[in-house]
Amino acid sequence: MTASPRGATPAAHPGKYLVTGGAGYVGSVVAAHLLEAGHSVTVLDDLSTGFRDAVPAGAVFTEGRVQDAARVLDASYDGVLHFAAHSQVGESVQDPGKYWRNNVGGSIELLSAMREAGVRRLVFSSTAATYGEPADTPIHEDAAEAPTNPYGASKLAVDHMISGECRAHGLAAVSLRYFNVAGAYGSYGERHDPESHLIPIVLQVAQGRRESVSVFGDDYPTPDGTCVRDYIHVADLAEAHLLAMTAMTEDEGRVPSGTHLVCNLGNGNGFSVREVVETVRKVTGHPVPEAAAPRRDGDPAQLVASAERAVRQLGWRPSRTDLAGIVQDAWDFARARARQEQAGRP
Repeated sequence: MTASPRGATPAAHPGKYLVTGGAGYVGSVVAAHLLEAGHSVTVLDDLSTGFRDAVPAGAVFTEGRVQDAARVLDASYDGVLHFAAHSQVGESVQDPGKYWRNNVGGSIELLSAMREAGVRRLVFSSTAATYGEPADTPIHEDAAEAPTNPYGASKLAVDHMISGECRAHGLAAVSLRYFNVAGAYGSYGERHDPESHLIPIVLQVAQGRRESVSVFGDDYPTPDGTCVRDYIHVADLAEAHLLAMTAMTEDEGRVPSGTHLVCNLGNGNGFSVREVVETVRKVTGHPVPEAAAPRRDGDPAQLVASAERAVRQLGWRPSRTDLAGIVQDAWDFARARARQEQAGRP
């Protein structure tokens, strides 16, 4: 199964949207979906981790940090979709100030710019890392919020800021919390450097770019002893963002002015590290050597998010939940990128 652009349902009321971080993995796919639905899109990205060629054709591109939103936004915009954030857990532990300055400080400036311009709708790319190590799974939105690293803490701080902005100034906002985004959408996929996500790491082993994949612990209380995680296809994720914005339009009214709705997103199933590795072997036809490694501190045995609220409030249902299909899309993208690199193209 290859998830390629196939045309989104045309919007009943085409709008104009700013996508911060729209040159990154998730932001670029969301920008593509917005354009396919007939909306106008401006991407604001400083290209520190994103790529200029990931900005979809048809979008207006402005190079800059999220703190520069005030020079882009005006009353002609119908809303903002906010993805501009640092997101490496390990780095956040080593350099927490970087995460507070960008993720929190940048979001403060964005909210101020939106208020000044009169733009009153926001979809925020939050994270299930705000829950830390939850006691129960699947994780619901009423779970205790206890992030275990500065990345999760910075995202939770932004969620609190958004709630205050909604109450004080009539913003309508939806925060979407998810764990592991995976797969690809046509020419849009993961290009992190360094790579820290499991599926692209295992695919790099299949490509011969890594010798092996490290399996951190094989004695967890799970069916095969390895950690279980929730993987959500990036195209399903993008569709949730568009539905969230639709829920804030005046004729829908499901998320009216002054309301901040928080929704978890998940595919309803979890897959273990070994299931991912074995699926990559089957999809690619390549051997994937494993290297046993000790457990990592803070790695819960199982993390799966409940999407019941998103189904109920947004009408969202993931349709690309098959692990082999998710891996196939990511593999197609990885091979296409390798061919481009060999040809000397960016």
